[in-house]
Amino acid sequence: MNREKLMKMAGAVRTGGKGSVRRKKKAVHKTTTTDDKRLQSTLKRIGVNAIPAIEEVNIFKDDIVIQFLNPKVQASIAANTWVVSGSPQTKKLQDLLPGIINQLGSDNLENLRRLAEQFQKREQGSAPADDDDDVPELVSGETFEAAANEGATS
Repeated sequence: MNREKLMKMAGAVRTGGKGSVRRKKKAVHKTTTTDDKRLQSTLKRIGVNAIPAIEEVNIFKDDIVIQFLNPKVQASIAANTWVVSGSPQTKKLQDLLPGIINQLGSDNLENLRRLAEQFQKREQGSAPADDDDDVPELVSGETFEAAANEGATS
């Protein structure tokens, strides 16, 4: 190294003027701990409680599954708030489907079957069938009041 470059590097680490002690390493301050403390204090204010012995959490979003293995789960039922913290892994639904089916109960299995049918229809390009959420057409000559009165008498 040349002398000029060495003097320039030595001057960069000097904390005071000429003759003062040089630092060996520049201190780097981290602010992530303050964010974590602020989050924990907010969660404490809401009143979340830790839920122990949860081995796995799966979050389903379209055909993607966000999977947490051995997460820290906290919940506040009153505030309708769930906190899942840990290291997430993003996977496709088809890859995890065999392992997830074993964990589901019989009631959730029916919901999964319905979702799979909707997914297949969407991939085939067909429009969804008539939904029950649609407002039915009125029969000509009838009103809602007449139908309500007829239902009350029978």
